Amino acid sequence: MEEVVKRRPIIAGRERGPGPGRYALPPTIGYINHDYTKPSSPAYSFHSRMSSNMVSVDSSPGPQYHIDAKMTRFGRDGTPSYSMLGRKKRTHDTFQTPGPGAYSPERAPPLNHHIRPPSYTMAFRTRYRSLDAVPAPSKYSLPVLLGPQVPNKPSSASYSMSGRRKSGGPSEDLSMTPGPGRYNSTDPNVYLSRQPSFSIQSRHTVPSDVTRKPGPGTHSPEKVTAHLPRPPSYSLGIRHSEFVTPLVIDVSD
Repeated sequence: MEEVVKRRPIIAGRERGPGPGRYALPPTIGYINHDYTKPSSPAYSFHSRMSSNMVSVDSSPGPQYHIDAKMTRFGRDGTPSYSMLGRKKRTHDTFQTPGPGAYSPERAPPLNHHIRPPSYTMAFRTRYRSLDAVPAPSKYSLPVLLGPQVPNKPSSASYSMSGRRKSGGPSEDLSMTPGPGRYNSTDPNVYLSRQPSFSIQSRHTVPSDVTRKPGPGTHSPEKVTAHLPRPPSYSLGIRHSEFVTPLVIDVSD
């Protein structure tokens, strides 16, 4: 029979990992292989001690050498530089670009269903017509703007006065005025959203079932296996680890 090995959770306090010196991080001193996530400061180096002969013998090149300011120890500075070229000589092969006055965009035909602005021309003078009878302004008859007779003009409210009613009518005797019950009101469900309607049903018959129903104590919901692989079970765990902080209740001042 195989022995069952019980696995326990890994506790970080029992693990002994490598120290900080085991990690190979890029240096933050100097220029070569510098950590690109850290800002770099100026780097300097110490030269070896010069011999005593250098004091009496001058081997320096002197100020005759001029080093360009754009030259660095890693090559030439990559800053872009620009210059202005001289005017090119005009030859028969040189393309001559037309000026703005050579274009006539107003003469271009409409392309791709472009909308063109209206264009106007001035015609010659018309002949003098002395025999034509041009009507005067008073000869025109415009429709009246009172009432609903003009279909293309907004009309205001129009009122008319009728004849006097017979003596003793509702306008003189208020007792002849019809009451609220004489008017037929429209059902609100016709022109509004229909309201809910309810009805009362007849009384139900008394149940006469004589079968015995189980009580609440008969059911055992903790033993259900219809939707679970097995009934739920509970057990007591082991003693807490020594790495857990103990509960301190009494605190001395």
